[in-house]
Amino acid sequence: MDLDAYTGAHSSDWDELDALSRRRRFTGAEADRLVELYQSGATQLSSLKSSSGTTPTSERLSLTLSRSRLRFTGAGRNLASQVPGFFLLQLPAALYRVRWLSLVVAGVTAVVAVLFGVWAATNPAVLATFGTPEFRRQFATRDFVDYYSNNPPSSFTGQVWTNNAFIAAQAVAFGITGIYPAYLLLTNAQNVGLSAGVLADEGRLKYFFLYIAPHGQLELYSLFVSMAAGLLIFWSWIAPGARTRGQALAEDGRALITIAVGLILSLLVSGVIEGFVTRQPWPWPIKIGIGTVALALFLAYQWIVGGRAHRAGQTGDLDEFEAGARRLVAG
Repeated sequence: MDLDAYTGAHSSDWDELDALSRRRRFTGAEADRLVELYQSGATQLSSLKSSSGTTPTSERLSLTLSRSRLRFTGAGRNLASQVPGFFLLQLPAALYRVRWLSLVVAGVTAVVAVLFGVWAATNPAVLATFGTPEFRRQFATRDFVDYYSNNPPSSFTGQVWTNNAFIAAQAVAFGITGIYPAYLLLTNAQNVGLSAGVLADEGRLKYFFLYIAPHGQLELYSLFVSMAAGLLIFWSWIAPGARTRGQALAEDGRALITIAVGLILSLLVSGVIEGFVTRQPWPWPIKIGIGTVALALFLAYQWIVGGRAHRAGQTGDLDEFEAGARRLVAG
């Protein structure tokens, strides 16, 4: 986009919007004109940010839009009114941005876990680091299965939910280091692989998959998403493009941190499945099917709802809500 040409084509409308936003009283026609210019200006701001990032021109337009919004919405927006926009635009758009990287993280984790599991199951020295033969046998035949039913469902659900949500939030928040998400990826894969190797050594590998599958599908993918978000924040600092590193980090960090909020909810669902479903004496296809449906709904939200929000101009940034909402309704 030629920024100067684009500014020249729309500057008269922006000046008119700025003048209207400073008026105390409006006629009916002036109020309609204010809303019309505000809507077109929001779309134009989204285009400016998409093509050129944060510039003095986009900052001035953003300030004009903010002042204009106050003229017909009041001093603030009710928090409840922002909830639909968050779940229909901001959150899915942010999840959509990390869709491919989430799959890469999942793939790398699977490869590392399989390699480590095979290495552990075929190498007595590695198994010995897990404990004595008696300890490993008890873990494989009793402790691994009993873990899911030793505590009441509600307290167990709360325990695993808060633990996983804390890990996911850390992966996003500390993603700027680039090291912490990678550390979580490798340690998570190592722990999964070692546990599988111990059960395989005792001839009980099928129980590893049966007890992990109901809740693990959504739980593990949610953690993969958190690691992907953290790595993307790190990459925005390393390769900011046309933006300064500070601008890139602020914009992408503000957008992607919303993922941590969404993952709190997805990990609550996986925690409920782990606490209430895994222990049930139901046929395994039913329990695993519940986990599969939960994961499928999350993927549909990320790829389908997120794709629609992305096409509406959203990246997960609050500043683009108005333009994205208008496009979503229209399209």
